[in-house]
Amino acid sequence: MTERPFAPACERNKEPILSVLREHFADRKQVLEIGSGTGQHAVHFAANLPHLVWQTSDRAENLPGVVSWLSHARLPNTPPPLELDVTGDWPSQRFDAVFSANTLHIMSWPEVETFFANLAGVLAADAVLAIYGPFRYEGRHTSDSNAAFEASLQAAVPHRAIRDFEAVDALAQDLGLKLVEDRAMPANNRCLMWRRISSTE
Repeated sequence: MTERPFAPACERNKEPILSVLREHFADRKQVLEIGSGTGQHAVHFAANLPHLVWQTSDRAENLPGVVSWLSHARLPNTPPPLELDVTGDWPSQRFDAVFSANTLHIMSWPEVETFFANLAGVLAADAVLAIYGPFRYEGRHTSDSNAAFEASLQAAVPHRAIRDFEAVDALAQDLGLKLVEDRAMPANNRCLMWRRISSTE
């Protein structure tokens, strides 16, 4: 059996993120996780939020690790993962929640723009979007450690960068999403929560 991949950061941040999702996903039914990575988050959140169907997705090279975690956990609310590259084909199904952790700083900025543009096709009318990770505010890092982290990202892959909250929020607003919470998280991260506002509200 393939050894399950393990990310220490997922182990550290899963409980703080779960505390946010318990509140904002309490009335949700179908969640699409974009960039499931190792699969650790998926099994932890699906086990603790059994009212949700937690749909994992990632690029093809990451799917075996996700499958290994889902197979080990054997949860009834985690269907097989979807192959999803943000610049490729997206599912035709609509979801009332979308979650993504530590992905925006890995993508190039054009890929971030494509990510949000394609969200339009999967978000239900009243969908909630949750994005976890580091952000800059007014062009400034929130900590020296985040500045050092961004430097290391760009030294490895120049297009990677911690994104400006204002630019990301503008992309969300273009989809009719309204920021409902920006919660400070451990290790100088944030959990940003938007809700899609229907035209009747």
